[in-house]
Amino acid sequence: MTIETTPVTLSKSAAKRIASLCEKEGDINLKFRVSVDGGGCSGFQYDFNLVKEKQDDDLVVVRDGVTMLVDGLSLLYLTGSEVDFVEELAGSMFVVKNPNATASCGCGSSFAV
Repeated sequence: MTIETTPVTLSKSAAKRIASLCEKEGDINLKFRVSVDGGGCSGFQYDFNLVKEKQDDDLVVVRDGVTMLVDGLSLLYLTGSEVDFVEELAGSMFVVKNPNATASCGCGSSFAV
């Protein structure tokens, strides 16, 4: 599914990092999949992967030439979110700024709703 106004957005820094990762993998056509899985210290956790194929129920978000995919089930938890890439003294990572999360762990990779 492609939607004109996307319910999940991708920041410029995240798009730049994804492009770099795809280039390192030797395949600029890879897509960045964001999903939500059960687990983590707060109940749910974010999962990030580079994939070749889009699934039928995927939301497709394109920014600066890179493609982010979100499956239909994960979209329920991610609507209104922004996927960002941050670089800090502690390290660099993808983060999800999720307005639906009522709690999150210290590392920011798991959350509760």
